[in-house]
Amino acid sequence: MNRDRGRIKWTSMMLPEHVKLLRDWAKEDSFEQRKKIDEQHLEELNEVTAEAMEFGRMVTITHYAGRRHELLIGRIHYFDGLNSKLHVVDRFERTTYLYIHDIVDIRFTEEY
Repeated sequence: MNRDRGRIKWTSMMLPEHVKLLRDWAKEDSFEQRKKIDEQHLEELNEVTAEAMEFGRMVTITHYAGRRHELLIGRIHYFDGLNSKLHVVDRFERTTYLYIHDIVDIRFTEEY
């Protein structure tokens, strides 16, 4: 039976700089690209945001942070127009500040 260990068997013959470059290259493969948002989707996000702020409804916000898309569940407390930030309070009463250009999607969430 052939037990090929792939890249592991070659690292002893490689320079440390090359090993680091290979690790960085493998890490970059997991990065996600920022999604483009069209005007129609922006209008939907605006409507959902306005309704969530007015009635205090829970929302799930998908935002781009650290080269990945992350989810945040909470209530939109305030919109800072000067800095283009949303102030979101989660169920543990922690406040998170999200830049508008990092937000990909906002959806209503059922409360439990």
